[in-house]
Amino acid sequence: MNNPKVAILLAEGFEEAEAIIIFNALRRVKINVDLLACQDNIVVTSYHNIDIKAHALLKEKETTLYDAIILPGGPDGTINLGKNPDVITFIQLHDKAGKWICPICSAAVKVLSKNNLLHGRRYVCSGDLYKLANDGVYVDQDVVLDENLFSGKGLGIAFKFAFTLAELLQLDKKEVRFQAEHIYITY
Repeated sequence: MNNPKVAILLAEGFEEAEAIIIFNALRRVKINVDLLACQDNIVVTSYHNIDIKAHALLKEKETTLYDAIILPGGPDGTINLGKNPDVITFIQLHDKAGKWICPICSAAVKVLSKNNLLHGRRYVCSGDLYKLANDGVYVDQDVVLDENLFSGKGLGIAFKFAFTLAELLQLDKKEVRFQAEHIYITY
């Protein structure tokens, strides 16, 4: 089996810790991860003003089908993802193909619900943002799985989110657990 391919979508104001923790954990289990800049510049500034150089622009990969796409949180990052028509088209392409759609923190509400992309599925998000949702069914858990939607509550569970996703991508559970234990993560 080929190693899965995952895209992490970065927009100005993204939550850098969520993106980098998830990137790090997935790379540890040999998943190919592309950081995609959802703008015209390859360098994306995070929520805490850290400049991250993405691997590619989303517009260069718009027809690439990944096994999963991850939407990190961040107050401004999720607003910028949610109002970008290229991001919405990319999500729709993957959702229609049955690929994993993986929002964490505020992304389930500010990106997916805002664009009617939850399609009645169960999800989790940070804080009380679920009160703003017009789509989906909120569940108060660390991570929630419904069909091909896999959502995470927020930064504190980023490692659990990443290693659980690795198992959902059908990687060897023994290897995933070894890598998690190696960095003292229980998930």
